[in-house]
Amino acid sequence: MRLTEIRLAGFGGQGVILSAIVLGKAASIYQGAFATMTQNFGPEARGGACSAQLVLSDSPVLYPYVTQPDILVVMSQEAYVRFGPELKDGGIMIVEQDLVRVSDLKQGIQVYSIPATRIAEGLGKRMVLNSVMVGFFTAITYLLEPEAVRKAVADSVPPSFRELNLKAFEKGLEYGATALTTGANPADAKLQMQYARE
Repeated sequence: MRLTEIRLAGFGGQGVILSAIVLGKAASIYQGAFATMTQNFGPEARGGACSAQLVLSDSPVLYPYVTQPDILVVMSQEAYVRFGPELKDGGIMIVEQDLVRVSDLKQGIQVYSIPATRIAEGLGKRMVLNSVMVGFFTAITYLLEPEAVRKAVADSVPPSFRELNLKAFEKGLEYGATALTTGANPADAKLQMQYARE
């Protein structure tokens, strides 16, 4: 894979940091690539702003910080407002559909959205929304092999929650595959129509 800069952002308690750890582990341990990860939190642990920077590459990463992300994953409106303008022209934005309202985008940005929290709640635990997002990310970006990410999910969560997190991953992967095979993310149809009118 070419060097790819990724930022994941949301609020504490959504599993933002764990999502970055899973993706980095999938690349570096299970896919033989290279990855660096840095993170920052707001002063509050749960509910405060939280983000992680991930750089993936098939060669050693010389600079571990994201300068302008190719991919932005946002799970809160605050994260969207703060980090949305950083996204590279032609980049990919992945959003939590029920928590993020997308507007004023630069041209060429590809937006994919998923109701990750609702899907997680349907599985019985809101806390696995990050595994839903990781599955969706895997399907949409083609950066990582699903099996590598699946192994990283299984290896990164407590044994008592492993099966639930793997189910959440599969749900996100399936949702992403459906969005791609239909040619557009169904959740973004209204957004695309809005931009077509402008």
